[in-house]
This record gives sequence, C-alpha cells and structure tokens, in this order.
Amino acid sequence: MNFRRLIITVYLALFLGVAVTSGVFFWRAHQEYETLREQERKVRQRLAEAEQRLKDQERILERLRTDPTYVERVIRQRLGYAKPDEYLFRIRE
Repeated sequence: MNFRRLIITVYLALFLGVAVTSGVFFWRAHQEYETLREQERKVRQRLAEAEQRLKDQERILERLRTDPTYVERVIRQRLGYAKPDEYLFRIRE
C-alpha cells in the first residue's frame, strides 16, 4: 500500500507540474497575443489616417490640375503673389 501511495503521489505531482507549466505557458502566450492585437489596432489606425491624408492630397492635386481659381488662390496665399497693378500689405504680428 505504501508503494502504491508513493506512485500515486509521484504521478499527481507530475500531473500538477505539467498543468502549472502549461498554464503559465498559455497565460504568457495569451499576453503576447493581446499585445500583438493592440499593436495591430494601432497600425490599422495609422494606416487609416495615412489613407485619409492621401485622399485629401489627391483631392487637392486634382483641384490644382483642373480649377484655375483654386490655383490662383493657393499661389496668392502661399507665395504672396499679386496681379499687376495690385498692392499687397504684409503685416507682421
């Protein structure tokens, strides 16, 4: 009987050791999975923002190609150009 109890105790200890080791392994794997999911979410968000900026820039480029009034306004605002016989007053703040 003593020998039988010893074998059962050894098997139980081995089983618990394997169970604890497996639990720790799966817990760490789950943590890594959650970290990767969070990184993926951030990357997808950055991608969506970049795609939106690209659409905005494409829209501006198309207007620059097709809308002379818009081109004139951009040139006047960004470069400070004026038409002949037109005066610009620049006020520094």
